[in-house]
Amino acid sequence: MGESDENLWSACVGGDADAFGALFNRHADAVFRYCLSRCGSWHDAEELVSITFLEAWRQRNKLKPQKDSLLPWLLGVATNANLNRARASRRYADFLTRLPHSDPRHDEHEADHAESVTSRVDAEREVHALLDTTAGLHEGERDVVILCLMNGISQEDAARTLGIRVGTVKSRLHRAKAKLTQINQTPAPVDQIDTTMIEARLS
Repeated sequence: MGESDENLWSACVGGDADAFGALFNRHADAVFRYCLSRCGSWHDAEELVSITFLEAWRQRNKLKPQKDSLLPWLLGVATNANLNRARASRRYADFLTRLPHSDPRHDEHEADHAESVTSRVDAEREVHALLDTTAGLHEGERDVVILCLMNGISQEDAARTLGIRVGTVKSRLHRAKAKLTQINQTPAPVDQIDTTMIEARLS
């Protein structure tokens, strides 16, 4: 298991980049899978991971891991970063539609084609299929489904990630499961999706 997050984080506070690298190696996969399950884009998920760990490094003098794990806080940062990304993307797309002869879908397809890798496309397709199963849920219910059912995060850590009470997580999860059962949908865990190429990109 190695050193605890708390000990590694104490070293980070002192400026130890190797300790921060150890934390990155420990949690990057989980953060990436979570980001991918939120945004459905491999490229955007990679950017969100970078933003999340950059923010962790910048906050190293203020942050103290809860329950000896940095992961809930990292997932919280990733959640906020994804919301900001989505808002920025909407503003950008809106701006492009007002330009003469612009087609934002064309730009998007060109970018996708430039970095198209079969495994990435397959992973994105599977994630979008998973996200489709949560389409009928309220946002709060969807959050806990993505965290707990799709990413295997405990209800306690999901509460820390979202900044809500454990009881709220449990009630949202209960309602979400009831709705999903009613429409015969069960989101599969994200770790069943092949994201092995993450190692070459993030290590």
